[in-house]
Amino acid sequence: MVTRLRRHLLEPVDAASVGVFRIVFGVLMLIATLRFVATGCIADYYEMPSHFLHYAGFGWVTPWPGPGMYIHFGVMAVLAVMVILGRRPRLAIAAFGVLFAYAHLIDKTNYLNHYYLVICVCGLMACLPIERTWTHVPRWVVWALRAQIGLVYLFGGIAKLKYDWLVDAQPLSIWLSANTDFPVIGGLLDEKWVAYAFSYAGVLFDLSIVPLLLWRRSRPFAYVAVIAFHVITARLFHLGMFPWIMIGCSLIFLPPEWPRRVLARPVVMKSIAPTRRPRLVFALLATYFAFHVLMPLRHLAYPGDVCWTEEGFRFAWHVMVMEKDGSVVLHVREPATNRRWEVSPTAYLTRYQTKMMASQPDMILELAHITAADFRARGIRDPEVTVDAFVSLNGRRRARLIDPTVDLARVSSSLGHATWIPEAPP
Repeated sequence: MVTRLRRHLLEPVDAASVGVFRIVFGVLMLIATLRFVATGCIADYYEMPSHFLHYAGFGWVTPWPGPGMYIHFGVMAVLAVMVILGRRPRLAIAAFGVLFAYAHLIDKTNYLNHYYLVICVCGLMACLPIERTWTHVPRWVVWALRAQIGLVYLFGGIAKLKYDWLVDAQPLSIWLSANTDFPVIGGLLDEKWVAYAFSYAGVLFDLSIVPLLLWRRSRPFAYVAVIAFHVITARLFHLGMFPWIMIGCSLIFLPPEWPRRVLARPVVMKSIAPTRRPRLVFALLATYFAFHVLMPLRHLAYPGDVCWTEEGFRFAWHVMVMEKDGSVVLHVREPATNRRWEVSPTAYLTRYQTKMMASQPDMILELAHITAADFRARGIRDPEVTVDAFVSLNGRRRARLIDPTVDLARVSSSLGHATWIPEAPP
């Protein structure tokens, strides 16, 4: 069986679908880059903030001075065009991925699932023969891209197998009731049964779409379902580029020769060199995808509800599974004099940063450290920083997200469980 699988993965197949994947992905990245600049996000995300909330170990990633970020995104646009045109595409996609990652590592309040997906796809494509468009590639190249996209759907579906989603139809009940102006069906969207229908349809879609795309008989209907599903969610929930990225990238599930059939372009038979060191290649692929299977499951190592603590939440395809609304007030005390101050997060963060921070414990912890450093700079000795943080999760009553007795200025960020986060409310 292993021998047959190895032989199957090493067989040459038409490279046309990989070439189209490269072109479509490049077009999407060009649109995303230009859209980011045109909508003023560079000013909002990199120029307006006076402080940034960093990923652990990436505090050195900061915006370029002056017009640097505009140049940064301009270079990204040029690299996306190179990917589209097939001009040194592997080098171009690798450089694009590095610049994209740098821009979005500056501040974790900007985290979105599809940003992580873009970085993963860029890294994978940089290691594949994507420059071949009308010749052949080993079959494992196609399957590697399929696996990368398929994992998003798989773990997106697994993440929805929660009480809130299946029993309470949350957060879709909240989101759908805000879209009663939707054409034709808008009047039904505040009905509870519609929220349940959408919830169960979402789970079934995520968990079944990959097998349906792979099965020859269901493939055409499955891809139509991909388009319909993502267009509807794009219109209802304003998910940015994510739906369009998934529509474009899901083309890789079609037969490798489909673009040639559509264009009626004859096959150009060119011999390709066999995969060098196939055992090493398969070992590296196995390691890569083992990481991407374990990463979304790491939240199981932490106690409590991952949607409440958000320990292991990022980089795990927890797509559309929660609605959190929070508020935070910081309290600073100087132990020697017992002087006290009440501080609003907006003293350090923009409104957008404040909104994103208010429901995420690790960001609240970092803000407490920023506040403590600021007060030390003012001459306050050993400031204590506690917070009143209240959060509503999926329509529940507001509850404390942080233990108000804990001095967060003396709590270090770590991979261990944060004992200063109380249990989620029932």
